[in-house]
Amino acid sequence: MATPATLPQPSILEEKVLADNLKKSSTGKIGVGVFALILAGGLIYITAQVWGDLSVVHTVHLFPYLLLGLALLIALGFEFVNGFHDTANAVATVIYTHSLEPHIAVVYSGILNFVGVLLSSGAVAWAIVSLLPVELILKGNNGSGFAMVFALLVAAILWNLATWYRGLPVSSSHTMIGSILGVGLAFQLMKGNTGTSGLDWEQVKKVIAALCISPLVGFVAAGLVLLLFKLVARDPRLYQAPKGSAPPPFYIRCLMILMCGGVSYAHGSNDGQKGMGLMMLILVGTVPTAYALNHTMGASQVQAFAVVSTQVAGALDHYVQPGTAAQNAEPELENFVSSKKYEPGVTLALEEMVLDIRNETTQYGTLEGVPQGMQANVRNQMYLTNETLRLMAKSSGPQMSAADKRIVANYTGYLDKSTKFIPTWVKVAVALALGLGTMIGWKRIVVTVGEKIGKARMTYAQGASAQLVAMATILAAGTFGLPVSTTHVLSSSVAGTMAANRSGLQHTTLRNIAAAWVFTLPAAALLSGMLFWLFDTLAR
Repeated sequence: MATPATLPQPSILEEKVLADNLKKSSTGKIGVGVFALILAGGLIYITAQVWGDLSVVHTVHLFPYLLLGLALLIALGFEFVNGFHDTANAVATVIYTHSLEPHIAVVYSGILNFVGVLLSSGAVAWAIVSLLPVELILKGNNGSGFAMVFALLVAAILWNLATWYRGLPVSSSHTMIGSILGVGLAFQLMKGNTGTSGLDWEQVKKVIAALCISPLVGFVAAGLVLLLFKLVARDPRLYQAPKGSAPPPFYIRCLMILMCGGVSYAHGSNDGQKGMGLMMLILVGTVPTAYALNHTMGASQVQAFAVVSTQVAGALDHYVQPGTAAQNAEPELENFVSSKKYEPGVTLALEEMVLDIRNETTQYGTLEGVPQGMQANVRNQMYLTNETLRLMAKSSGPQMSAADKRIVANYTGYLDKSTKFIPTWVKVAVALALGLGTMIGWKRIVVTVGEKIGKARMTYAQGASAQLVAMATILAAGTFGLPVSTTHVLSSSVAGTMAANRSGLQHTTLRNIAAAWVFTLPAAALLSGMLFWLFDTLAR
């Protein structure tokens, strides 16, 4: 068996031949042209939507708009660098097997990324946000809130760029979660365990478990799928490595293109959400009048919300202990969310908060009608109420009846719709940033996935098996609102097919990937924690 050092590289990945092909290829020019048109159309759409949203904001200060522009630029910069890593994995096999010309592959992947992002529920986006300390979320429009967002985004970008430069397919999800943990821990050290500080460790464990288990699933499942391929598909061409720059047989080529599209869609529906929740925190913090509340909720929905609020208040009243003294509702709930320790006054404070929110929203008819100065406050009350209900169900507090639990679940659905929404233009911006990053930075990751994981070149069947398993794993995780890594799932799936095929694995590459996987979380956490301290100090 040939050693990694003696393996010839596919011609499309050689520097000179690749450059010549791109210069001569009309499809490459067409692909760039199509993407340029999509990018231009997307920018026009985004500009029009943002202009319309900000038209309701009445301020003479320019600073919030400058801060908004800078923050969004950094957030989209993260998605752009994400394209270097994760989205490049989606196109790796079709480019490596010459099923699609690189720029066509990127445009094709970008379109399906966009569809996946557009149809995503937003559950993954808010699962990421829920890792942050609640106090920072509630106070997103002050210095600490902005320091939080800038610190974790800059840290994630720097680490992703460093690992991309080394050609290591490191997870942007892993990096983002490490950055979030760093900010949370730094906040605890700086502020102490007061207010609603602290991380939701239950959610942290859930997210990290998904990141740890998914690569193992990819490794084992992809190996089994390859063995199944060998049982049912006897065409020997499936088990041959690409030769020269010739495309694979037609039906194999169709299979590879289909799998690329599936992974791209799955990536958009899951990984494309990572930055959307953070972008919403930026929007809420800088221009709450436009983005703190979901203005698409009209009068009829607000009236329905008022009815459900009354039902919830009545249900909570069943569990208020006699003689409980009324306290200031908001500090009472903040203390409970922070300490997770239930006191009898929490239920009464929660009932009062539910009624206050009902009265504030119905007074103005629609969420859009809530006065400019009250939008952020109403959102914070809704968010705090939602967190209290979620944590109270897990605490030693009152054990509600099944009927009351259904009423609460219906109510929290309205709270989610009011505060955990993502405008379409945000999804469009994320999809465009991912596509642009992939078009510029795809080559390093493609070379690693195609040539440096196994000792033998990846065959068509191996590429299809890896992408099929990656697509299924990512889609399943998205259904349950779990953030997983396209990078880790796909690279581990490729390794699984190499192991099942007894092709051998390049241990140096795997050690580098494993080391990057191990060190990403603490390195990103340390970097973001230091940046948060610096930015928070400067913001005072």
